[in-house]
Amino acid sequence: MSPISIETIQSLLIDIRGERVLLDSDVARIYGVDTKRINEAVKNNPEKFPNGYIVHVTKLEWEDLKSKFSTSNRGGKVKLPAAFPERGLYMLATILKSAQATQATFAIIETFTKIRELSSTIKELSVVKDEGKQKSLMQQSGEIVADIFDEGLQTSDTETSVELNFAVLKFKHTVKRKK
Repeated sequence: MSPISIETIQSLLIDIRGERVLLDSDVARIYGVDTKRINEAVKNNPEKFPNGYIVHVTKLEWEDLKSKFSTSNRGGKVKLPAAFPERGLYMLATILKSAQATQATFAIIETFTKIRELSSTIKELSVVKDEGKQKSLMQQSGEIVADIFDEGLQTSDTETSVELNFAVLKFKHTVKRKK
């Protein structure tokens, strides 16, 4: 399997109950195992998955999620899927041992780190009044976004443009490449 990218992890993250999570079927795909192996790991190591380390998706939540997917086979074929927030994914990493699992764990850690950095930078940007500081934060945000979408960015030899539209903030950032 090809290396797991931050962009891949980012594209699989969904929001359930206010948390960014990965469904068990997506975790299995990332780790290169069957979904039942992920669920067996949880079942065989209950002490590693206390409240908050795994989200048991309800029927209503699953129906809502399925309506958002273009296909209904993203987990939960026979039973409702489990979902893993960041801390639950770290616990899975202590159980699943393979080169692919290690690489997947690195990508997951990097993804959540970048999301936290971007969120913090955008929050700070929304309250900073100093134009110089705003420019610096915009640059920092653009670099974080470029890291997250590394493979998906359209680039030219000299610059890359990223445009993001958040509910309260819209920015366009151009990264000029040094020759």
